[in-house]
Amino acid sequence: MLPSRPMPQIHLTDEIRMLQDTTRKFVEDEVAPNIDAWEEAEEVPRNLFNRMGDLGFFGIRYPEKYGGTELDAVATVAFYEELGRAGYGSLSAGVGVHGDMASPHIARYGNESQLNEWMPKIVSGETLTAIAVTEPDAGSDVARIKTRATRKGNNAWLLNGSKMFITNGARADLYVVAAKTDLNAKGSRGVSMFIVEKGTPGFRVAKKLDKHGWRASDTAELVFDDCEIPAENLLGEENRGFYQIMDNFQNERLTIGAIALGECDKAIALTTEYVKGRKAFGGVLWDKQVVRHKLANLTMQVEAGRQLTYHAAWLDAQDIDCVKEVSMVKAYLGELANRVMYDCLQLHGGMGYMRESQIERMARDARIHTIGGGATEVMIEEVAKRM
Repeated sequence: MLPSRPMPQIHLTDEIRMLQDTTRKFVEDEVAPNIDAWEEAEEVPRNLFNRMGDLGFFGIRYPEKYGGTELDAVATVAFYEELGRAGYGSLSAGVGVHGDMASPHIARYGNESQLNEWMPKIVSGETLTAIAVTEPDAGSDVARIKTRATRKGNNAWLLNGSKMFITNGARADLYVVAAKTDLNAKGSRGVSMFIVEKGTPGFRVAKKLDKHGWRASDTAELVFDDCEIPAENLLGEENRGFYQIMDNFQNERLTIGAIALGECDKAIALTTEYVKGRKAFGGVLWDKQVVRHKLANLTMQVEAGRQLTYHAAWLDAQDIDCVKEVSMVKAYLGELANRVMYDCLQLHGGMGYMRESQIERMARDARIHTIGGGATEVMIEEVAKRM
């Protein structure tokens, strides 16, 4: 007999519904009218993060004493689903990394001094964060990182190495950096996490990277060359960094899944509107059964993804192990987003191939969902391990 699993009783509280409404209005009033300009400039304005901090978007699951609202993973998913409906991956990327991929390391593993110094500024949007784990030769395989941290007396560490594909990398104020602290340890052992401030001598942004999608998202290569940081900038326990990274991967992957979910909704809505107005072969495209059924099938698949995503979030909120379910979310929604964008661009015809078309940009932006935060193949293996 198969082991039973708790079933979710998904109920969006008044607080979560208010968060959804606030996010939706923010997207309509302050994001949607500016997307084309930001895309052309290849930059989302830095002050937008301050505005989002004012609206409470960066403190959803953080303690009230730091300015947070102490909600749960269901609220996080609801927020990112709404943000994803903006159809603007560049913004979702920077917000997701700051709010739910980098800063959770400080919130979970920071000591009292680190928490008091940084968390209020993180929640307000004053301090922008980035997570620096990936390297040229180490992506999903975190155990292969080569950046090293060696002691300099009792009061400092020296960081040496490089990081690649770091979102918020060029503009962040605070970096959470993974480095080897036990050079004799094999595999995932001997990794520690550090807090590195912008402007620290020996740390520089090598270059801002030119990407296929997320054109207005700040993604960079970082270099550490005898970068000296105070001993107290060690984040959490020495040599336990790998486990910190693995622990936060669940939050990261759930966030990516929720963003992809919202983007799927947006793409289907855009395409449905387009085919209902596009005349061809003596009628409108919507009158063709093959077109209606294509969009109906995509809608069904997205709804299945929504139920899976909120189920995983509910399990997380109940403090129930959900590595398998979150891995499913990341794999399923990442692949589905690309399938949705492919079919929606196809239904736009030649116009969908034009840079002036929103669906063209969304299709480029969605491609990263099967790669970043853990490739689909890695996610499926995580599921298989737990079968």
